[in-house]
Amino acid sequence: MLFQNATVFTGDQLLSGYDVLIERGQISAISTDLLDATTEQVIDLNGDYLVPGFIDLQLYGGSEAFLNETPTPDAIRQIFDSHARNGTTTLLPTMHSDTLAQMQQAMAAIATVRDAMPLNVPGIHLEGPYFNPVKRGAHRAALVRTPAEGELEALFSTNADVIRILTAAPEVLSDEQLALLNQLKHPDTLLSLGHSNATYQQATDAFNGAGASPVFTLATHLYNAMRGFESREPGTVGAIFDHPTVACSIIADGYHCAPAAIRMAHRLLGPDRLFMICDALFANPPRPTFALGDFIVSYEPGSGTPDEPLHGRYVSHEGKLGGTAITLADCVRYAVDTVDLPLTDVLRMASTTPARLIGLDTQIGHIKAGYVANLVHLDRSLTVKGVWIDGEALA
Repeated sequence: MLFQNATVFTGDQLLSGYDVLIERGQISAISTDLLDATTEQVIDLNGDYLVPGFIDLQLYGGSEAFLNETPTPDAIRQIFDSHARNGTTTLLPTMHSDTLAQMQQAMAAIATVRDAMPLNVPGIHLEGPYFNPVKRGAHRAALVRTPAEGELEALFSTNADVIRILTAAPEVLSDEQLALLNQLKHPDTLLSLGHSNATYQQATDAFNGAGASPVFTLATHLYNAMRGFESREPGTVGAIFDHPTVACSIIADGYHCAPAAIRMAHRLLGPDRLFMICDALFANPPRPTFALGDFIVSYEPGSGTPDEPLHGRYVSHEGKLGGTAITLADCVRYAVDTVDLPLTDVLRMASTTPARLIGLDTQIGHIKAGYVANLVHLDRSLTVKGVWIDGEALA
């Protein structure tokens, strides 16, 4: 297959008027003079964007399936299909705070799907349950906890390698639990500080791996469910901004963060440390209401203003922001059109940077020779017009 006359985002820069040749599911050449290449299919993009498939490291559901509700391989495949149609070709299905048994069931299901599609669903993101209760957000109060005796050993006893991200609040864990977490976790598991009331010093210690703490290399959804910045106590947010290496996710949906807050984070962290997640409870079209035990949320449509984008949001029965109803493609458009970030930086935040963070940046997240042909066609309004996985077009 040959893409012609594309504006190609390589992962580093935009190249106008380039051709991209795909052979056996991989990118084989990028040039301005591939017009004579012998291919079965030629697609003229007429100057539109050809970008790496989006990589989303935090989302909970698809159009219908929700991981906590149905932790099965079929549900995971449905979640992936919902987001893939919107350009997300790699994702980490994410589990809200839940019981140990439910987490283990989800991990086993992820392992089954990962074996068949390792670059599309490389693992799971366990968001909780080891949170600070005062920053639990919309997570179920009865399930937010510190680990029970033997719980960490059980959690990491089987399928530990599928846990690619574990979000936790380090200040609620004892030195013994932190040391045990460091001992038990798989080398591929990234620890992310989130739903935390950590002080500046506590968060900095976690990022540096001070004392008994393992190194927390990430922070989860900047500004949301974490101690904010103050002049005399910079808090968790201040520790993120002040640290030289920690990376952080952000939800660019128009509800979780004001445009100015996103711009400031981008200015301070840059596109190599700040990456986008959609945080979707459900992808479009959203389910109007959803209940799982005492986790009850309702969809609220927006008015179409910058303060209330049309894609709307989910709100819990407690009045707390409960999640989004979008895909990463919506975040890309919002970050460019409303936040006014440079397109190249936004595309890095949506693909190249998350690929690097989970150790897959030699295979995905770029359009370069030898990389897997997970590709997205965006028109000039940044609307998804086509998606290819392993060089095969999605219907």
